[in-house]
Amino acid sequence: MELAYYSDYAVRLVNSEEPGRGTDELTSVEAVRSLFGASRSAARRATESDLTRFRGVRARLRAVFEAADAGDETLAVDLLNSLLLEFPVSPQISGHDHRDDDGRPLWHMHLADHPSNATAGYAAIAAMGLAFHLTEHGVERLGLCEAAPCRNAYLDTSTNRSRRYCSDRCATRANVAAYRARKRLEADRSERTGRTAANTQDSTAAGER
Repeated sequence: MELAYYSDYAVRLVNSEEPGRGTDELTSVEAVRSLFGASRSAARRATESDLTRFRGVRARLRAVFEAADAGDETLAVDLLNSLLLEFPVSPQISGHDHRDDDGRPLWHMHLADHPSNATAGYAAIAAMGLAFHLTEHGVERLGLCEAAPCRNAYLDTSTNRSRRYCSDRCATRANVAAYRARKRLEADRSERTGRTAANTQDSTAAGER
């Protein structure tokens, strides 16, 4: 498992809540466990007490994305560093059962499960993954969806650093809204132009009389 994979942990947790829509998926232990994905052993450690702790970490991770989205690079790094200090990781070299064509293990860095509780383990992985993405690709690659009221977090992996939305669905919705706004503006301008032309004709006719 590559370190870049772990950045998805941060995105999944942040997007479990949509403040603009007033929704929150973290309402049960099962919801917490689902965030771990394939990491079943870590997920099994989750208890009711992790609900509150997960929400706290989620708010701090969202603050990192908000700072990055606002262009405050230093604040984004400071907030992320505070998470890294509070939730340290335990890196290991792992090959699992993956082999190359010659039968040799495909060694890579792996973050070991945290021994204390589910929140600490998840937070450590999410913060480290996000830190890796930030230092490897730049703080501007951390964004929040521009399709209001969404504001979901995303990691920009586009070649030209042009991503603005969390999903194709939001991009389509934003484009449709922009198109309709342009059409309304054009209609308003046309209506104003028509009224002006009519007023001019009336004034001319009155003068001729």
